[in-house]
Amino acid sequence: MELFTAIQTRQSFRDFLGDAIEKEVIEKIIDAGIMAPSPLNSQPWNFIVIKSPIVKEHLFEDAQKCKANAIEISGWKWLEKYSVKFLKTAPVIIVVTGDKTKSGVDQFHEDGPVAYQHACAAAIQNMLLAAHALGIGSVWFTLFDKKSVKALLNIDDNEVPLAFVCLGKPAVQAAKTPRKPLAKKTIFME
Repeated sequence: MELFTAIQTRQSFRDFLGDAIEKEVIEKIIDAGIMAPSPLNSQPWNFIVIKSPIVKEHLFEDAQKCKANAIEISGWKWLEKYSVKFLKTAPVIIVVTGDKTKSGVDQFHEDGPVAYQHACAAAIQNMLLAAHALGIGSVWFTLFDKKSVKALLNIDDNEVPLAFVCLGKPAVQAAKTPRKPLAKKTIFME
Protein backbone atom coordinates (compact mmCIF):
# COMPACT_ATOMS: atom_id res chain seq x y z
CA MET A 1 0.00 0.00 0.00
CA GLU A 2 1.33 3.43 -0.92
CA LEU A 3 2.16 5.60 2.12
CA PHE A 4 -0.24 8.50 1.50
CA THR A 5 -3.05 6.09 0.69
CA ALA A 6 -2.40 4.31 4.00
CA ILE A 7 -2.41 7.60 5.91
CA GLN A 8 -5.63 8.80 4.27
CA THR A 9 -7.56 5.51 4.53
CA ARG A 10 -6.56 4.17 7.97
CA GLN A 11 -9.45 4.09 10.44
CA SER A 12 -9.89 2.95 14.04
CA PHE A 13 -11.68 -0.38 14.48
CA ARG A 14 -13.41 -1.62 17.61
CA ASP A 15 -15.30 -4.55 16.13
CA PHE A 16 -13.06 -7.52 15.37
CA LEU A 17 -13.51 -11.01 14.01
CA GLY A 18 -12.22 -13.75 16.29
CA ASP A 19 -9.60 -14.85 13.75
CA ALA A 20 -6.09 -15.27 15.11
CA ILE A 21 -3.30 -13.05 13.83
CA GLU A 22 -0.15 -14.89 12.81
CA LYS A 23 2.97 -14.25 14.90
CA GLU A 24 4.86 -13.07 11.79
CA VAL A 25 2.21 -10.38 11.17
CA ILE A 26 2.38 -9.20 14.79
CA GLU A 27 6.17 -9.05 14.54
CA LYS A 28 5.98 -6.99 11.31
CA ILE A 29 3.67 -4.53 13.04
CA ILE A 30 5.96 -4.22 16.07
CA ASP A 31 9.02 -3.93 13.82
CA ALA A 32 7.34 -0.95 12.12
CA GLY A 33 7.03 0.63 15.59
CA ILE A 34 10.69 -0.02 16.33
CA MET A 35 11.62 1.93 13.18
CA ALA A 36 10.15 5.16 14.60
CA PRO A 37 12.42 8.10 15.44
CA SER A 38 13.36 8.74 19.06
CA PRO A 39 15.43 11.35 20.91
CA LEU A 40 19.13 10.43 20.93
CA ASN A 41 18.05 7.13 19.30
CA SER A 42 17.07 6.07 22.82
CA GLN A 43 14.31 3.75 21.54
CA PRO A 44 12.34 4.10 24.79
CA TRP A 45 9.54 1.72 23.80
CA ASN A 46 8.79 -1.83 24.83
CA PHE A 47 5.89 -3.99 23.71
CA ILE A 48 3.86 -6.55 25.65
CA VAL A 49 1.80 -8.79 23.36
CA ILE A 50 -1.37 -10.02 25.04
CA LYS A 51 -3.50 -12.84 23.70
CA SER A 52 -4.61 -14.28 27.06
CA PRO A 53 -8.40 -14.03 27.59
CA ILE A 54 -7.79 -13.79 31.36
CA VAL A 55 -5.47 -10.80 31.01
CA LYS A 56 -7.82 -9.18 28.49
CA GLU A 57 -10.69 -9.60 30.98
CA HIS A 58 -8.62 -7.74 33.62
CA LEU A 59 -7.84 -4.95 31.14
CA PHE A 60 -11.55 -4.72 30.28
CA GLU A 61 -12.57 -4.49 33.96
CA ASP A 62 -9.95 -1.79 34.57
CA ALA A 63 -11.17 0.18 31.54
CA GLN A 64 -14.77 -0.08 32.79
CA LYS A 65 -13.70 1.43 36.14
CA CYS A 66 -11.74 4.19 34.39
CA LYS A 67 -14.71 4.96 32.16
CA ALA A 68 -17.07 5.24 35.16
CA ASN A 69 -14.57 7.50 36.91
CA ALA A 70 -14.17 9.69 33.80
CA ILE A 71 -17.96 10.05 33.48
CA GLU A 72 -18.25 11.06 37.11
CA ILE A 73 -15.42 13.61 36.94
CA SER A 74 -16.17 15.07 33.50
CA GLY A 75 -19.95 14.83 33.41
CA TRP A 76 -19.64 13.63 29.80
CA LYS A 77 -22.85 11.64 29.38
CA TRP A 78 -21.88 10.59 25.83
CA LEU A 79 -19.09 8.48 27.34
CA GLU A 80 -21.71 6.13 28.81
CA LYS A 81 -22.37 4.84 25.26
CA TYR A 82 -18.69 4.15 24.58
CA SER A 83 -18.17 0.42 24.83
CA VAL A 84 -14.81 -1.07 25.79
CA LYS A 85 -15.93 -4.66 25.12
CA PHE A 86 -13.50 -4.84 22.20
CA LEU A 87 -10.74 -5.29 24.80
CA LYS A 88 -12.13 -8.79 25.33
CA THR A 89 -12.67 -9.59 21.65
CA ALA A 90 -9.55 -8.14 20.01
CA PRO A 91 -7.35 -11.13 19.16
CA VAL A 92 -4.22 -9.19 20.14
CA ILE A 93 -3.56 -6.25 22.43
CA ILE A 94 -0.08 -4.75 22.36
CA VAL A 95 0.66 -2.70 25.44
CA VAL A 96 3.19 -0.01 24.52
CA THR A 97 5.33 1.13 27.41
CA GLY A 98 7.86 3.94 27.50
CA ASP A 99 11.02 4.13 29.58
CA LYS A 100 11.00 7.59 31.13
CA THR A 101 14.79 7.42 31.69
CA LYS A 102 15.29 7.20 27.90
CA SER A 103 14.23 10.68 26.93
CA GLY A 104 16.25 13.39 25.24
CA VAL A 105 17.67 16.65 26.49
CA ASP A 106 14.15 17.46 27.66
CA GLN A 107 14.87 15.48 30.82
CA PHE A 108 16.74 18.57 32.05
CA HIS A 109 13.86 20.95 31.33
CA GLU A 110 11.50 22.27 33.96
CA ASP A 111 8.64 20.03 32.75
CA GLY A 112 10.82 16.93 32.90
CA PRO A 113 11.07 14.13 30.36
CA VAL A 114 8.27 13.92 27.81
CA ALA A 115 10.12 13.15 24.57
CA TYR A 116 10.05 9.41 25.39
CA GLN A 117 6.25 9.67 25.16
CA HIS A 118 6.50 11.44 21.80
CA ALA A 119 8.80 8.70 20.49
CA CYS A 120 6.36 6.02 21.66
CA ALA A 121 3.52 7.92 19.93
CA ALA A 122 5.54 7.84 16.70
CA ALA A 123 6.05 4.09 17.18
CA ILE A 124 2.30 3.61 17.72
CA GLN A 125 1.46 5.55 14.55
CA ASN A 126 3.90 3.39 12.58
CA MET A 127 2.23 0.29 14.02
CA LEU A 128 -1.26 1.50 13.12
CA LEU A 129 -0.19 2.22 9.54
CA ALA A 130 1.61 -1.12 9.24
CA ALA A 131 -1.46 -2.96 10.53
CA HIS A 132 -3.64 -1.16 7.99
CA ALA A 133 -1.24 -1.98 5.15
CA LEU A 134 -1.41 -5.65 6.21
CA GLY A 135 -5.23 -5.69 6.27
CA ILE A 136 -5.44 -5.70 10.07
CA GLY A 137 -7.81 -3.35 11.91
CA SER A 138 -6.48 -1.44 14.89
CA VAL A 139 -7.34 1.11 17.53
CA TRP A 140 -5.13 3.25 19.78
CA PHE A 141 -6.59 2.96 23.30
CA THR A 142 -5.70 4.95 26.44
CA LEU A 143 -8.66 4.59 28.83
CA PHE A 144 -6.85 2.66 31.56
CA ASP A 145 -5.25 3.18 34.95
CA LYS A 146 -1.46 3.15 34.55
CA LYS A 147 -0.81 1.88 38.08
CA SER A 148 -3.26 -0.96 37.69
CA VAL A 149 -1.81 -2.01 34.32
CA LYS A 150 1.74 -1.78 35.70
CA ALA A 151 0.82 -4.10 38.56
CA LEU A 152 -1.12 -6.54 36.38
CA LEU A 153 1.66 -6.87 33.80
CA ASN A 154 4.59 -6.58 36.23
CA ILE A 155 6.04 -3.58 34.38
CA ASP A 156 9.39 -2.18 35.58
CA ASP A 157 9.44 0.99 37.70
CA ASN A 158 10.99 3.14 34.93
CA GLU A 159 8.42 1.96 32.39
CA VAL A 160 5.09 3.72 31.89
CA PRO A 161 2.21 2.01 30.06
CA LEU A 162 1.22 4.62 27.48
CA ALA A 163 -1.26 2.92 25.16
CA PHE A 164 -2.85 -0.30 23.98
CA VAL A 165 -2.77 -1.09 20.28
CA CYS A 166 -5.70 -3.45 19.76
CA LEU A 167 -5.46 -5.59 16.63
CA GLY A 168 -7.81 -7.85 14.73
CA LYS A 169 -9.38 -8.54 11.40
CA PRO A 170 -12.18 -5.98 11.01
CA ALA A 171 -15.72 -7.34 11.44
CA VAL A 172 -17.26 -4.30 9.76
CA GLN A 173 -16.04 -1.37 7.70
CA ALA A 174 -15.26 1.60 9.95
CA ALA A 175 -16.90 4.92 9.16
CA LYS A 176 -14.56 7.61 7.89
CA THR A 177 -13.92 10.12 10.64
CA PRO A 178 -13.96 13.74 9.49
CA ARG A 179 -10.86 15.88 9.66
CA LYS A 180 -10.68 19.66 9.72
CA PRO A 181 -9.11 21.16 6.61
CA LEU A 182 -5.47 22.10 6.50
CA ALA A 183 -6.34 25.80 6.22
CA LYS A 184 -8.06 25.73 9.64
CA LYS A 185 -5.22 23.89 11.38
CA THR A 186 -2.10 25.47 9.85
CA ILE A 187 -0.26 28.79 10.14
CA PHE A 188 2.45 29.60 7.61
CA MET A 189 5.02 32.16 8.80
CA GLU A 190 7.07 33.32 5.84
